[in-house]
Amino acid sequence: MKKVKIGMVGLGRLGMDHARNIAFQIPNAELTAVCSIVEEEVDHVQKEWGVPFGYTVYEEMLKNKELDAIAVISPSPEHCGQIEKALDAGFHVFTEKPLGVTVEECRIAERAVERNADRVFMVGFMRRYDPSYAYAKKKIEDGAIGQPILVRATSIDPESTIEGAIRFAATSGGLFLDMTVHDIDLARWFLDSDVTNVFASGGSYLHKEFDVYGDGDNVAALMQFENGTMGMFHSGRNAPHGYHVETEIVGTHGTLRVGTVPEKNQVQIFDTYGARKECVSGFPERFEEAYRLEVQEFVDCILEDRKPSVSVYDGTKATEVAYAATESFRENKLVQLENQVEKMK
Repeated sequence: MKKVKIGMVGLGRLGMDHARNIAFQIPNAELTAVCSIVEEEVDHVQKEWGVPFGYTVYEEMLKNKELDAIAVISPSPEHCGQIEKALDAGFHVFTEKPLGVTVEECRIAERAVERNADRVFMVGFMRRYDPSYAYAKKKIEDGAIGQPILVRATSIDPESTIEGAIRFAATSGGLFLDMTVHDIDLARWFLDSDVTNVFASGGSYLHKEFDVYGDGDNVAALMQFENGTMGMFHSGRNAPHGYHVETEIVGTHGTLRVGTVPEKNQVQIFDTYGARKECVSGFPERFEEAYRLEVQEFVDCILEDRKPSVSVYDGTKATEVAYAATESFRENKLVQLENQVEKMK
């Protein structure tokens, strides 16, 4: 079996999960090189997993002619520059979301993809590959709920991870870009339309540290789409019960709900607190299969010479909307997407 040799940049929490999948869970992929500015991370992966090549300078990894593809799992502000360099060096590219933290950055990635149309490029909106969300999409396509008219989405990280969220707040791009962007992509996918108007609100209700970055620990947005449908979004950082991702799609003849209770498994506990179920602890647990399936799709696209359904333009659209929501949140005003996009060009 031919294997796609992948070099990966970024060995943080999510980077290690992707690296593990490429190295051990995807039969037709090989983790051939890793890159991180933290030399100890590179040394650890090379030693423990037998990865042939390790780098602390990204540009040096791009000189490795044994590689077929690059996976960009670095901090969000680095994505578009690294995408452009990898594509122009002749590699296929997979990147984690968001595509970029500004629309200008996304345009850089778009032009690089267009210059290198023979290369496979994919944005990692992994929720599209989650079996439950994929099933919901199929039910919509089959007409099970009639015309979808509203997406209501909640995404809240557990309080147990708040220290990391505060530590990376300066570079995350804010809650809308860092987290809500997943829900924005799902809403565009489910409603088959783009956002025209956004009004957002929120604040730092528990963790005031986010104020200095123009961010919040809980934010919400109401959005109108081109086809007249609606989106309601709530994103937060301090769920006491675990990682809470819930999506509702309301149609003219029915409703779909995904993850209403973020159950860890089918075990019920009966104790002094009553009858209860434990919740998933974080995104690596909830979307473990989706992360593997999205990279499997990227590898299959390379081997089968086809393009993935998630394009660079999907990444730009999600960033446009998230940026508009951030602007609305910070300035307490309604933002029209046409005007916002023109301003960002």
